Amino acid sequence: MTKSKSLPAIGQSDRDLAAMLERHEGRRAHPYRDQVGKLTIGVGRNLDDRGLSAEEIDMLLAHDIAIARAGCRALFPAFDGFGRKRQAALISMAFNLGQTRLACFRRMRAAINDGNWIGASHEALDSYWAGQVGHRAQEIATLLRSSSKPG
Repeated sequence: MTKSKSLPAIGQSDRDLAAMLERHEGRRAHPYRDQVGKLTIGVGRNLDDRGLSAEEIDMLLAHDIAIARAGCRALFPAFDGFGRKRQAALISMAFNLGQTRLACFRRMRAAINDGNWIGASHEALDSYWAGQVGHRAQEIATLLRSSSKPG
């Protein structure tokens, strides 16, 4: 992640302006097509023409990593004691799949919770997901097999 400046917060002097813009533009958490067909999100953010800045991308990534890490902590009671490589593998899976779909990897989760990392890597590879993501699954399986120390 690149180091970025802090994004500006809406100051007190812009609160009324922000409220007016929300009334005019609406506020949407999911992308939609506006009246002229432009892909839009948030409060009138035109993704087709403006996109996202590097700082905004980094902010979204940091937030999504935190969500994925929290999902892993919920699914794997000993998660904080796993080595960094194993944590990274599981966070990558949670980032890609979400906690709910990662929870469906029952045999892999059971293997991990039993400390059977070889079995867990085999279970990750023996999935529909592995066929979808290809090399990503291979890298994750390798990380699950790693014997990295915590920390």
